[in-house]
Amino acid sequence: MPLDPFFAERLRVHRKYMFDQALSSARARLTALWPFSRGTVLPAAAKPTGAGAPAKTAAENSAAEKSAPEKPAALGPRAQARARHRRAALAWDRTELSTVGTPGPEVRITEHQVDVPGHPSVRVRIYHPPVVGDAPVPAVLAFFGGAFRIGGIDYPTTDAAYRRRCVDAHVAIAAVDYALAPEHRYPVQIEQAAAALDWLIASAGGLGVDPSRIGVMGISAGGSLAAALTIVNRDRANHPLGVQVLEVPVVDLTGAHLDLGAMRALGIPRFLTMRELRSVARTYLERPQDAREPYASPLRASSHAGLPPAVILTAEYDPLRGDGDAYGAALRAAGVDASVVRYMGVTHDTPIFTGVLPAARRWHDDVVAALHRLHA
Repeated sequence: MPLDPFFAERLRVHRKYMFDQALSSARARLTALWPFSRGTVLPAAAKPTGAGAPAKTAAENSAAEKSAPEKPAALGPRAQARARHRRAALAWDRTELSTVGTPGPEVRITEHQVDVPGHPSVRVRIYHPPVVGDAPVPAVLAFFGGAFRIGGIDYPTTDAAYRRRCVDAHVAIAAVDYALAPEHRYPVQIEQAAAALDWLIASAGGLGVDPSRIGVMGISAGGSLAAALTIVNRDRANHPLGVQVLEVPVVDLTGAHLDLGAMRALGIPRFLTMRELRSVARTYLERPQDAREPYASPLRASSHAGLPPAVILTAEYDPLRGDGDAYGAALRAAGVDASVVRYMGVTHDTPIFTGVLPAARRWHDDVVAALHRLHA
């Protein structure tokens, strides 16, 4: 199916960004090798924000600065660049919600800090659905996306999506604000996810949650963590899990299951797609060989038997559609109740665009339907 017209300008901007990033990286390497240019710093490519994108206000800049744990001036050059990138990503996300997203409803929220043995503690935010009486509700442990290096539960589109899903599915959403790479690398995020699940089960009574009706969900990098968590849980604690909802998940960081045809159809060459995956893996993993470990790449687990039922959502114009297809097949081969749905004519970040894109609204409805399984 042709790419939805909504994405035309976004594709042009994204394609230019990828080429600019590759060119900037190549120029930096040449500068480092060229003896007469030592000390010269070439300008790095900045991600375009698209035609008509509003400038950041003082309030937006202030909120973005609060999201960074340290001031860039106190950091080294690489850390400063990461801090700038994260501030820009947060501001961009705020613009996305206001222009193409859907605000979330008001719900009761509680914040919790969960200890993680041997690793940094992790913040978990509970979105509580409206209830009548004191009957416990199902809950789902949720993991945001962002290539393991940006994102968070405070990002406006992420927060809005959790609010809408909480209300429409009538489940508590336990959103895990896991640590970002490269400051914290694998397996920190996996251990934080496992600790959050243990805590949610142990604390269910005080949270108004039914510990026998728990699920997990995640999008993109968060989908990787959610899928890995089901394997960790099976291997260690064996808590009962009712469903795993994986949206455009990356489940093989070796890149062996990327579907490069999706990007060729958009005019993005193979080397740029592979460069992006290698960058993600290099940021998240301590060593390249870690990509073959099952908790880093759930598709590479020796067995997928005994995992919870899975609903996997993929997009036609996303190289990770290959990961989703392969993971669904692996689960089915192991006897797991699993389905894979591919949305045609759309891209990796489709769920954000509920304000303007019918496919995004249908995506939301399908996630809500999957979470309704927890009411059975």
